[in-house]
Amino acid sequence: MEDETITRPGDAVPTDPRELDYLYKEADRIYYGFARRCGLSTCAYWMMYDIERAGGAMALRSLTDSWAFSKQTINSAIKSLEAKGLIELTFEEGSRKNKVASFTGEGQAFAARYIAPAQQAERRAFCALPAQDRIALLALAREYTQALSEEFERTEFTTDA
Repeated sequence: MEDETITRPGDAVPTDPRELDYLYKEADRIYYGFARRCGLSTCAYWMMYDIERAGGAMALRSLTDSWAFSKQTINSAIKSLEAKGLIELTFEEGSRKNKVASFTGEGQAFAARYIAPAQQAERRAFCALPAQDRIALLALAREYTQALSEEFERTEFTTDA
């Protein structure tokens, strides 16, 4: 973090979000490393994560709606999970178009070995913070995300086509 940390004199109020950007990247790096140790891409890891949170089955449209990954990336991750025998795809009840991703027996075992313990580790790390800090962290992250969204919506980009 030495290269990425923004130095400020004394108690100066930060005005540069690079340190926050670095922290987000560091969290992404942690998840990337964990996913790789599990033998998955980052996207495939998050798909397994969501399916585990949903109780072992989740509509594909819900998976695509909840992530910033492209549909192509998600479809590739889903196909890799299916090829590994971790999930199976079936049609939603009464639908001939919408599919559901469900854990296979092997997928349930994989989730129990890798995904559930990771979720528990996340919870332990989060709960290691004092209650007021957890409340403040979530509130500030929501505020920052909303402000960032508003600023990007107001920002006009020109393209050199």
